[in-house]
Parts: sequence; C-alpha cells; structure tokens
Amino acid sequence: MSGDPTIRLQPHEVALLRGGSRAAVTVAVVALHLRGEVRAGRRGTMRTSGVAAGAGALPRLTKAVHSALYRPAGMRELLDRRGVVEALGELRGDLVAAGLLRRVPPRRTRAARVLLKSLRVQLPLPVGREGVSSGDVLLAVALYGDKTLLSLVPRFAEAAGLIGRGGIADEGLPQTWGGGSGGGFTCGAG
Repeated sequence: MSGDPTIRLQPHEVALLRGGSRAAVTVAVVALHLRGEVRAGRRGTMRTSGVAAGAGALPRLTKAVHSALYRPAGMRELLDRRGVVEALGELRGDLVAAGLLRRVPPRRTRAARVLLKSLRVQLPLPVGREGVSSGDVLLAVALYGDKTLLSLVPRFAEAAGLIGRGGIADEGLPQTWGGGSGGGFTCGAG
C-alpha cells in the first residue's frame, strides 16, 4: 500500500487519515443515519433508532458506534465510550500495518498524503445531495468533513451536534489520533 492511489479504503479509514478519531466516528454516525439507524436526539446528541439491520456486514467502528449509542450521547461522550475507543485503536493499527500511518509519532505517511490527494481529485466536493450515492456521501464526508455535512446532511448534522452550536465542528480542532475526545496526539501537516 505504498502510495498507490488506487488503494480502496473504507470511508471511516479515509476519515481517520484526514481528520483523526472525531472524523472517523462522524463518518460512522452518518453511515448509520443514512441507513435509518441513528437519528438526532435532544439538541446536540444522537441515539439509535433500533436494532442495526444487517449489522454483520458493517465495519467494526460503525457497529461499535451503534452499540455505544444504546443511550443518547453527544460526540465527546461517544468518543469516550469503550467500544468506540477499542474500534478506533484497531483501525489505527490496521492503517499502521498498511503503511498509511506512523505509530510514533502518530501521523500520516507520505503514501497516505498521496492517497488523500488522489481521492480528492477523483471525488470533488459535492454541491448537493442529488445524484450522490450513499457511498459517495460517506467518502465525501471522510474527505471534506464539515463542508460536506453542511451541503449533504445539514439538518441531521446540526441537530446531532456534528456541526454548529450543538456540537464542535471538526474544522479548526486539533486532529487527534488518541482514543477519546482529547489528550490524543495531533496529526502532522498533510
């Protein structure tokens, strides 16, 4: 996986490389929302809409997020829930093994930077939801963060606390590689 721009990563993996733990969990939340399995709770929180249909086919992080929302949570609390922390750790380990992330210091490798650049060329920022598949919505959220949330799922993103006053936007925040909402390492410049 040394810089080959044709590498196929899952959207949550791309998000982790671009923006760290918060970005990866945001993609998992949006994936569940698009499936109708997570909705906004009280201002700035998220909650499940019931049992995850076909949960066996979901990536581990997405399953962990669904399980962690057994009771409503905001993004900070969700990032601190044990199953999510463990799934993020496994995901980081997979990206280290693939040569896309350095363990010490924890930052993207050159191969990851090339891959992200290539993906942005292949999928420019969508301006609206029309004609954009769910898979492309997730990849766009992974690549562009808040800009995509605002254009493709604005009501859910704001009500669930992913952007706006209900939550803390990932743009401008330190990109964390550690589990949880703070105290992690920051990603190197890409």
